[in-house]
Amino acid sequence: MTFQSSLFHYEADLSALTDAEREVFQAVEQDGFGVREYARKTGRKPGTVGNLLARARQKVGGEAGA
Repeated sequence: MTFQSSLFHYEADLSALTDAEREVFQAVEQDGFGVREYARKTGRKPGTVGNLLARARQKVGGEAGA
């Protein structure tokens, strides 16, 4: 027996993220930008984008310390 899955089951819940974390997470994880590429595009430092992405990944993944 096979079950049909829906897109809803695979979509990350981004409601716990700040606007900046959500923006970076979507750009890197969903739209395929690289961290440095997105930093250049937005005028941020790569470390800032990396930190926002790390916090977003923790929150979305449900890891402790978020």
